[in-house]
Amino acid sequence: MLKYRLIFGTLMTILFISLILFDGYIDGSLLEKKENSPVQATLLAALIILVAVPANFELSKLLKSGGAKIFLPITIASTVLIAAGWYIAQFFEEPSRFAAIFFILIFGLSTLAIFLWQGLKYAAIGAFANCGANLLAICYLGVLTSFIIKLRIDFGPVAFLMFVFVVKFCDIGAYAFGRLYGKHKFSPVISPKKTWEGMAGGVIFSVILASIFASVFDIMPVFAAVVFGAVFAFLGQLGDLAESMLKRAAETKDSASSVPGFGGVLDVIDSPLGTAIFAYLFFLFFL
Repeated sequence: MLKYRLIFGTLMTILFISLILFDGYIDGSLLEKKENSPVQATLLAALIILVAVPANFELSKLLKSGGAKIFLPITIASTVLIAAGWYIAQFFEEPSRFAAIFFILIFGLSTLAIFLWQGLKYAAIGAFANCGANLLAICYLGVLTSFIIKLRIDFGPVAFLMFVFVVKFCDIGAYAFGRLYGKHKFSPVISPKKTWEGMAGGVIFSVILASIFASVFDIMPVFAAVVFGAVFAFLGQLGDLAESMLKRAAETKDSASSVPGFGGVLDVIDSPLGTAIFAYLFFLFFL
């Protein structure tokens, strides 16, 4: 398990950094001397659209274990459109206005489609569970994911990488410190292996990494980076716990087995997914 985690974790990290930096290079956001393209984050948007499909299947599997039926044609289409909403908005003269109309329209149509599908196929049987689960899937994989792209578009590839690696390095620190010093359970019911000692280690790792990013790339004041590291280490773990709660309800250890050493796609993206919207708000004030 650890061997696969190290091998595939290293490979995924290298590929992800390469994709984000190349994405920034081709749209001009990485180099100050190069003029920014009006359309940013094309490769990241493509990656997120590709990831959205298996993520929907994994979440569907978890929710079905709880007795709900997921309408995959609706959730996949809705999450892809909503997640890519800010990217699509760049092609229009008033991106913010277009995005507002687009999100309202897609979410409204998705809600109506869910009720229609439920009524035609199942009538009133399981209506609360089915409709609620499908709306959860759209919000979780669509609305939250949209802010990952928005963050990258508005603040550039370096700030985006800072956010992702601050959150993910908390996982590394929590794992290392938890294995070495973990005694006091952080969430004994939802995730018994998490400890307060591990959380402390995760915060230390995240604060150090955030401070390095802030100092080397002059992203924000070091004090703000320390706050960012501490806050988003904790929020990232809450995002991880949210997915752990779903897995616990489904009585399964991992969301899938598609990523060796990590489980499924949801097991990889859960922390950034749950924190991107807050990172966006943080960057609005400090960048």
